[in-house]
Amino acid sequence: MKLWYSFSKELILSSKSWYFYVELAMAVILLLLLVFVIPEDFDSKSKQYLYLDTPEVIQERYKKNLLDEDLDEVAERLEVEADNQMYPATLYETEESKIYILESKEALDSFSNVERVPAVHVRINEDNQIVHSYYMQGYETEKLKNLLLVYHNRLAGHDVIEDFSNNIEVRKLYQDSEPLSDKENMIPVFLTFNGSLMSLFIIAAYIFLDKSEGIIKAYAITASSVWHYLLSKIGVIILTSIITTLIIAVPVMGTQPNYFLMILFIIASGFFAASLGLFMTSFYKDIVEAFGGMYVVIVIMIMPNISYFTPSWDPDWVKVIPSYVMLQSFKETISVNGNVTYVLVASLAFLTLGLSIFILANYRFKKTLSL
Repeated sequence: MKLWYSFSKELILSSKSWYFYVELAMAVILLLLLVFVIPEDFDSKSKQYLYLDTPEVIQERYKKNLLDEDLDEVAERLEVEADNQMYPATLYETEESKIYILESKEALDSFSNVERVPAVHVRINEDNQIVHSYYMQGYETEKLKNLLLVYHNRLAGHDVIEDFSNNIEVRKLYQDSEPLSDKENMIPVFLTFNGSLMSLFIIAAYIFLDKSEGIIKAYAITASSVWHYLLSKIGVIILTSIITTLIIAVPVMGTQPNYFLMILFIIASGFFAASLGLFMTSFYKDIVEAFGGMYVVIVIMIMPNISYFTPSWDPDWVKVIPSYVMLQSFKETISVNGNVTYVLVASLAFLTLGLSIFILANYRFKKTLSL
């Protein structure tokens, strides 16, 4: 009963603080970005610039093959800009790329030398063979170069390579799951930031505000328990996180996410982040002193975002960072037939870690009440 009274009092006090409305405003801003700014799917098609320095009959054959792969089977005549000049070109758009056929070697050189984009010069050599000269920019990997060599291997031939590629079996790890759109893939990042990580910083702001007003020192001469005070702060933070998470997720995702699992994970990860925030604030007198430590935490917590958006870079040490698990767990909660076991195990781990850190924070606050 005392805990509930303490929580109710902290909730009323927090609702009068501008930190409370900062969290709500941030959630609304992120929602507006998702709805009005971030597209459903980013344009991830690669752009290829080619110049066909070949006889007309070969050009027509080349263009016919491109036209067969074009989405609407219609080539688009347009002008493209390079080195502040406009060059005529023909655009063929496939499912994976946009291919621009340039009409001069000068245009090809402008794109390669000035715009610094990969370009291809298709020509006929002295042996009357079609040769593809790739203008590299220096950042291409050896794997890409080897793939180009294989693709243009005269001994194998395109038909052999295509037949081999078509016979490669691809198996989905989760047969019943559906891929998220680019917009939906942004939601775990926002939920991790606004739903969990903000707990660490907002609770630090609340504690330093109470320290400056002498509220914490008052617990040294009162019968109230310090852990009631700390747990009430955490409860307010978690409740705010649940509200802000629903503000972001419901309008965009509708009924697709597993909201029960999502709220459970918010409670667990929020408890961990808030406990960590409490423990850190016990070592500092004000937010100015704590800025250095907070900055280090921010940098570390942001690093898994690189792995999230670039799956090819996924070292083992990144997986130990808590925000990595938060990102993956939130992704599972909004996915169709997401991995429930992963989220439950992660929730249990965060609750266990959070409880351990909370005990340490409680000990630290008792020890430093009069400081």
